[in-house]
Amino acid sequence: MPVLSDAVARSCRRKVAWRIVPLLLAMYVISYLDRANAGFAKLQMETSLHFSPEVFGRGFGLFFIGYLLFEIPGALFVEHWSARKWFTRILITWGICSMSTALVRTEGQFYLARFLLGVAEAGFFPGVIVYFTHWFPRDIRARAMAGMLIAVPASLSLGAFLSAFLMRLDWLNLQGWQWVFILEGAPAVLLGIALPFLMTDRPRDARWLTVEERDWLEATLAEERRETQAAGGPVSLSRILRMPAVWLLALGIFATNLGGYGVVSWLPTAVKSFIGTEATDSEVLLWTGPVFLFGIGGVLCSGWWSQRSGQPRRLCVAAQLAAGTFWALSAIPEQPWALRYVFLCLAGFFSNSWFTPFWTLPTLVATSSAAAVAIGTINMAANFSGFVSNEVVGQMKQRDMTDNACMLFLAGGFILGGVLVSLVPIRKKATP
Repeated sequence: MPVLSDAVARSCRRKVAWRIVPLLLAMYVISYLDRANAGFAKLQMETSLHFSPEVFGRGFGLFFIGYLLFEIPGALFVEHWSARKWFTRILITWGICSMSTALVRTEGQFYLARFLLGVAEAGFFPGVIVYFTHWFPRDIRARAMAGMLIAVPASLSLGAFLSAFLMRLDWLNLQGWQWVFILEGAPAVLLGIALPFLMTDRPRDARWLTVEERDWLEATLAEERRETQAAGGPVSLSRILRMPAVWLLALGIFATNLGGYGVVSWLPTAVKSFIGTEATDSEVLLWTGPVFLFGIGGVLCSGWWSQRSGQPRRLCVAAQLAAGTFWALSAIPEQPWALRYVFLCLAGFFSNSWFTPFWTLPTLVATSSAAAVAIGTINMAANFSGFVSNEVVGQMKQRDMTDNACMLFLAGGFILGGVLVSLVPIRKKATP
């Protein structure tokens, strides 16, 4: 009988991984592409619309305000309603909002488009976290999440290369930057229309699993939920806010994302400054793409190192400090472009190496019940950082500060984040 159970478990895990992870990976790629494409389109938008750096910084940041205000309900809808219907709504509305950015002509319209995009996309990431708990037992959930997080650097790299091509278009009296929003926003709408036929809410609804596989998965997940409830039950937000470790993690990711979200929005602008004004917008994006591409290696290596070493805090801090160091080295003025580009690519690698081990830390500083509430609290600090970072860089650029100075500010965020995370007290050692 145990041999049969093991065979059912292996078969079920394999089917779930191949059915769930690629779909969520595609959704996450589109999600990050639509939030980051304004940074690519900015290269032409500032010439066409004559927006100041302050306007772009505020517009980039307003996305995170909209996202933050409506983030929490998303997890509740997935838990108590339907992930399939909720994600369908999200994909279609955020795709429409992204495409409509091609129509903006004034500063107010740009602000509104970015804010509404954040509102439309809010609840996606928390909903995904909850959706993973409906399908993946604890022992494989982290690996499944790591597979999905490859989408972050992958989407940024894809966006840079794709936008480099789209910026050259001049169809139907629309400029290249407008086609960036239209053609990069359309996949969200198309996938949203197809999603009801591709996504399954719960294992009990999965016709692509056998009866034995459904029963095993449902029983396994139910037992884990009972263990979590027995470990401490519901935990209040007030109790979480009295935990120093949670504050250190929240401040640590806030500081780190000052650099991370700033790089996503402003790296193409910095690369154009570093190369020189003679470079075309498409050439700038072709140079920018490989920097993000190196991040895929960072995600894969950090997941492997974290699992092998059992020291996620040490790995997280090392990656944060390395990312800050290389971003700072890339800001040294008057250095050869080849050397600066090496520093940028190394910074891109380490900038994507910290978040996989980071998100294992809440479970090491609190019990299962407390960790769930702590993750939501920490993620709110992470998103608010996106608004602050873009607002600060926009103000710096408005005051004619150089891109080298802006890069040093972003590098400082990574380094400060590493220092704060290094102070987090770990309740128990991670298991390799």
